[in-house]
Amino acid sequence: MPSTPRTPRFPRKVAVVGISLSDCGRVDGPTPYALHAQAARRALADSGLERSVIDGLASAGLGTLAPVEVAEYLGLRPRWVDSTAVGGATWEVMAAHAADAIAAGHANAVLLVYGSTARADIRAGRRTSNLSFGGRGPLQFEVPYGHTLIAKYAMAARRHMHEYGTTLEQLAEVAVQARANASHNPDAMFREPITVDDVLGGPMIADPFTKLHCCIRSDGGCAVLLAAEEYVPDTARPPVWILGTGEHVSHTTMSEWADFTVSPAAVSGRLAFERAGVRPQDIDIAEIYDAFTYMTLVTLEDLGFCAKGEGGAFVEKGRLRLDGELPVNTDGGGLSACHPGMRGLFLLVEAVRQLRGEAGGHQVRRTDGSLPELAVASGTGGWFCSAGTVVLGRDH
Repeated sequence: MPSTPRTPRFPRKVAVVGISLSDCGRVDGPTPYALHAQAARRALADSGLERSVIDGLASAGLGTLAPVEVAEYLGLRPRWVDSTAVGGATWEVMAAHAADAIAAGHANAVLLVYGSTARADIRAGRRTSNLSFGGRGPLQFEVPYGHTLIAKYAMAARRHMHEYGTTLEQLAEVAVQARANASHNPDAMFREPITVDDVLGGPMIADPFTKLHCCIRSDGGCAVLLAAEEYVPDTARPPVWILGTGEHVSHTTMSEWADFTVSPAAVSGRLAFERAGVRPQDIDIAEIYDAFTYMTLVTLEDLGFCAKGEGGAFVEKGRLRLDGELPVNTDGGGLSACHPGMRGLFLLVEAVRQLRGEAGGHQVRRTDGSLPELAVASGTGGWFCSAGTVVLGRDH
């Protein structure tokens, strides 16, 4: 239906009004551009708004001029764009920027869209290696020694184990509970239950990470549409409001990382919670970037769900499951559901689905049977180089 905005007030409230996944998992035919378009069309349909309301676009990871090429492919001519690229945290940081722009009146409706054929490219021989981000700049001092991305996360995990006594079994529990959540999600790529022994007994990838400590590789895309509050009466779904955001970058060279046991989410999370006016204990569900099991554990600490060094104990006893004390990565996360590259936008889609009550078999409910009220999505980029955190709620 045509959308005629009411008289705006500034700063404006900002809501997520449309979400969608493209085809995900094993997708051999479409190009990444096609997955962008599929996700964008579906998110727009989900919102019930007309395409003409979209005057902002956020995109990264595709093309030489990422937002320009994607905008042209989608037939959009945005007057506000963002191409921030900080790895997996990109989408939470972009959501923060878009929300600020809408609140200030620089845009009315911003589309965040992503698509990747990372798995299909490997199978087709179009992408033969991604062990290094390059050998120039600060990375030149690490690349010659084979210091890969996964090795950097593995080193950080070992440091946490050394300082706090975190065990391999506790790290494995993160993967086990992610798979348990995925088992209820028909869209998850891997749904068969796994055990701690399965995780520990897998092939070693980078000590201490075996295969199941690491995210899967999939294809897929998704889209999120943010809009100003005056458009909400015309939308097809209940709004989910952006309550608070935070972002932070910490390092790129490992020698410049002051503490391997503290991620940049320690800053982005604090800022997001303060700006939202809520506390970690108020949160019903958490969607956390999980390229490796250690990421989930340390981010839980840094967001304030437990004290520093207590992440290992916190993830035990099923706390992260759909019926646990703090359901985490309710769709199965990057460890089991999908991980086509910069997964941060998928965190926002899943958080919104849960708050709307549209998650189907993996829907979380509070102890009284009601839907969750508050969610946090926290993305991590690079090798704990960046973080973006977004607090979302059903009521603003």
